[in-house]
Amino acid sequence: MICLGIESTAHTFGIGIMNDEKVLANARDMFVPPTGGINPLDAKLHHEKVKEQVLAAALEQANLSMDNIDLVAYAAGPGLPPCLKTGAQFARQIARDKPVIAVNHGVAHIEIGKLLCKCTDPIAVYVSGGNTQIIGYASHRYRVFGETQDIPIGNAIDVFIRETYGKNRKAESFGGPVMDRLAEGGRYTELPYVVKGMDLSFSGIMTSAIQKYNKESKGKNGQEKEQLMRDLCFSFEETCFAMLTEVTERALAHTGKNEVLLVGGVAASPRFREMIDIMCCERGAQSFVVPREYSGDQGVMISWTGLLGCNHGQKKADTDFNPLWRVDQTEVPWMK
Repeated sequence: MICLGIESTAHTFGIGIMNDEKVLANARDMFVPPTGGINPLDAKLHHEKVKEQVLAAALEQANLSMDNIDLVAYAAGPGLPPCLKTGAQFARQIARDKPVIAVNHGVAHIEIGKLLCKCTDPIAVYVSGGNTQIIGYASHRYRVFGETQDIPIGNAIDVFIRETYGKNRKAESFGGPVMDRLAEGGRYTELPYVVKGMDLSFSGIMTSAIQKYNKESKGKNGQEKEQLMRDLCFSFEETCFAMLTEVTERALAHTGKNEVLLVGGVAASPRFREMIDIMCCERGAQSFVVPREYSGDQGVMISWTGLLGCNHGQKKADTDFNPLWRVDQTEVPWMK
């Protein structure tokens, strides 16, 4: 069965096409705001502008036409309402009389990671600009064992980079790769470490790091400011990734599982992967990281999860969407 999947939850409009477990196409276009964070209405306009181009690119990559598509899946949430609406409407438009499946964005991140990494029952560490959750399957559903109590780690990184190093640098709006690069050669400076049971908080760390930069950069020359930025990036990563590793280890101990899967855009960070690898090695568990091409938002994960749902009796959708649709509110019949 050939499934076309549409991803439009936030800054990326993506279309993926899969024939059972084979990836046929992965086309996408990302909205990058000229300054500041993402305005949902601007992202929606971007998606409206590029959706036909992305569809054409995906079909060309797969060497198919819409006549060859058996099933259409779309990300129905969670996400930015205007962006979700664009994806849902486009799914309805191109599907015509074909069946349509609604997919949970977070579940899709986990399922594409499981497929590509060949793991079966992991603790999934879902870390991105919009999400930070420690997730595992139990009692017929994915359960959230821990999550952020305020902002996600990816958003915290983005804001810190944008408010310090990223000022007047339009291309630096998304901070993860920038922070990874600047953290090299950094030295540790203390930042708040906030773990509350199984939950985490990143807003205080972000605020403290910004305040330190604003205070300590005054009167410094360019080289000294660069070193201060490196120190803060290094410390930001060390602190936040240690927090996530602690909670992940506790989830492993609680569930008795022996696999950890990193998914979402922040999973691409080499230092985070190193910390999780060390922890898993010490516990006798295996660690997996979704390939970089599929760590961020893309349509392939929507396509694959749509296939799973369709093959296991999931009801066809009326192309509605839910901006607050949580992973633990989602039926996963293929796991029963």
